[in-house]
Amino acid sequence: MSTSVTATKPKSKPRAVSAAVPFADSLEHLLAGLAYIDLHIRWAVARARLIGLNPDDEFRGLYISDDQIDSLLGYELGHSLWSSVNGKTADGAETGLEQWPLIIAEVYQEWQSRTEATRKAGVPMLLDDLGRQFELTSIELDALLIALAPEVDPRYERLYAYLQDDVTRKRPSVDLVLNLLTHSFTDKLRARRLFTDDGRLIQSRLLVRFSDHSATEPSLLVQYVRPAGRVVEHLLGHSGLDSGLEKAVSLVDTREWQPSPRLDGDWLAQLVRVAQERNPLFAFYGGYGAGKRDAAASIAHTLALPLISADMAALSADNQLDEGMTLLLRDGRLNQALLYLYNWDTLLKEGRPPHHILTQLLAYPQVVIMAGATIWQPLGENRRRSILPVSFTNPDYDGRIRIWQHYLGNSGLSLSDIANNFRFSPGQIEDAIATARDLASWRNEPMTEADLFLASRAHSNQNLGNLATKIKPRYTWDDIILPYDTLNQLREMVNQVRQKPIVYGRWGFDRKLALGKGLHSLFAGESGTGKTMAADIMAGELGLDLYKIDLSSLVSKYIGETEKNLDRIFTEAATSNAILFFDEADAIFGKRSEVKDSHDRYANIEISYLLQRMEAYDGVVILATNLRANMDDAFTRRLHFAIEFPYPEVVDRERIWRVNFPGETPTAPDVDWHELARRFRLAGGNIRNVILAAAFLAAEHDEAVGMRHLLHATRREYQKMGRLIDERLFTWPPPQREEETNYPY
Repeated sequence: MSTSVTATKPKSKPRAVSAAVPFADSLEHLLAGLAYIDLHIRWAVARARLIGLNPDDEFRGLYISDDQIDSLLGYELGHSLWSSVNGKTADGAETGLEQWPLIIAEVYQEWQSRTEATRKAGVPMLLDDLGRQFELTSIELDALLIALAPEVDPRYERLYAYLQDDVTRKRPSVDLVLNLLTHSFTDKLRARRLFTDDGRLIQSRLLVRFSDHSATEPSLLVQYVRPAGRVVEHLLGHSGLDSGLEKAVSLVDTREWQPSPRLDGDWLAQLVRVAQERNPLFAFYGGYGAGKRDAAASIAHTLALPLISADMAALSADNQLDEGMTLLLRDGRLNQALLYLYNWDTLLKEGRPPHHILTQLLAYPQVVIMAGATIWQPLGENRRRSILPVSFTNPDYDGRIRIWQHYLGNSGLSLSDIANNFRFSPGQIEDAIATARDLASWRNEPMTEADLFLASRAHSNQNLGNLATKIKPRYTWDDIILPYDTLNQLREMVNQVRQKPIVYGRWGFDRKLALGKGLHSLFAGESGTGKTMAADIMAGELGLDLYKIDLSSLVSKYIGETEKNLDRIFTEAATSNAILFFDEADAIFGKRSEVKDSHDRYANIEISYLLQRMEAYDGVVILATNLRANMDDAFTRRLHFAIEFPYPEVVDRERIWRVNFPGETPTAPDVDWHELARRFRLAGGNIRNVILAAAFLAAEHDEAVGMRHLLHATRREYQKMGRLIDERLFTWPPPQREEETNYPY
């Protein structure tokens, strides 16, 4: 079957209209542009028919005949086939093609006039917006439409194959596009740069250049072009993102965005005003849940822009950052979106992002927000656009209580302690509330304050558990036996933590103190006198986690390693909302010595470093030591409390014996708590060990715990402690003669 190609003759000159009529919508504007391009193609087909291109040659493209060679040799440089045909034949005869350029110019002018009228009418036109967003010239826009035509109507594939004299070449080559849009070899040479890698069409991925040629590096002119799939869908009215971005990028419609309780309204209004007036690049920095994304969405909502949110860590995976950024910036321009680039820190090297990435962002027409955890500022950048750092800090007590109340409403729960003890970001508060609701739902009961505390501890930084021992609080004030004044000091410590919002916040002490806003205390006393138990009770009373840190394990003989270990502790503790309990503190908090050699100098540096980090920490720090006399005076000045844990006397020891015996444990009638306290001068920790060992002895013989078991366990404790064994201490019942009751304690 033969196939013929015909070209419609140009009609008479279009009648001029008195006023341009706006297009009804974006699609009508696009189709009018394609109709204008259609005239270019019709004119080319007419010229091709004039030279006798044979569409019926079934071997076309498979071989080159002698006649074709002779024809090619007859063309001028840069001309081939129909592109060399003008208004007259070689002998000067008219071809009937003279009116085509005039008709095309008239149609183009009418298209442009209606486009301008549509702009004034406020009707959005996607193709027009694309041209402005990418700053395309008229010839670049025409080239895009030529490549787009087969995506709208497949008949253009056959027309392009005809014009390229090859049925297999259904997509326009660079050569075909240039022949359609230029009228001289010189113009063609100038215009070919539009299709190089750094040309706007290719660089921005509006057009994709490809080849099915067998050559490894085919020439530019024989390569084909097609519009990117996302560009086609966008021009047809289907907004979205490239499929290559789906794992890292999302498009958010901000028209229905509601103000977030995470952010202060006045501060946010100022941020929006700066965005409207200066169109800057923002460098947001702050921790998780501080409101960076909410601020970005609020700015986009006010500017009536969609929001594109991109995970830079995912976008740069597998060394695909450059291609990912190209697609991101293209889709951002297509959607005229505000860009929110989070996990920005992953791109920073030596505190700065890659120069070429920042250059691309500076050229982006809309607001760009780069969000990370740390502050940064480019150096040596020659730019006309501002890069404004914006800090997102966690709210103060009043801000936290407001957010808790916003989400919990009239729950009847007391929120003051939880807002005070957990220095959460707004996002962490939301997460903690969701977890607390899950806990209550599991029990099928209303949410309680205990649920909130448990959920808040779960959402605090748990990484400290890799560096220290986490102790689950289990004791209460009734479990510890201490002198009255010592107990009062411990209760005063708890009170200071609870009253921080009033003293530092409402009473203004926060402005007077730059450092030292935490609570730092020294617990001094022999082993087993209750230091760890006291810290345990405080943690339980405040609803905080307790981490016990053995400082002796952190001290290193290598210079600088001790500081690194301690830095890791305090860095993780900053977001842990926990009490730090440094055991064996005298291992490093000892007195600084006179510098006699390098070891003394570095030991003093370690102590000074610890002083600085401890003073900068806003939480609770407890230092425990057996030897208070060894403590450096500089530490003493920085302490809020120095509490002595004395060795218990007989009365206190008797109470310790009684308190540490569980009520469920069967007890023999011969147990004499007073006699045990009188005979054995033991600290509370040793007494607990004795009671536990005695319980195991009694359980082995299925007996109630009696004096026989307790004395045997005490003997073992004495042996463990290295004390001398006096058999009179472990005799029961005691001797009857009074002179034999004076034990060598």
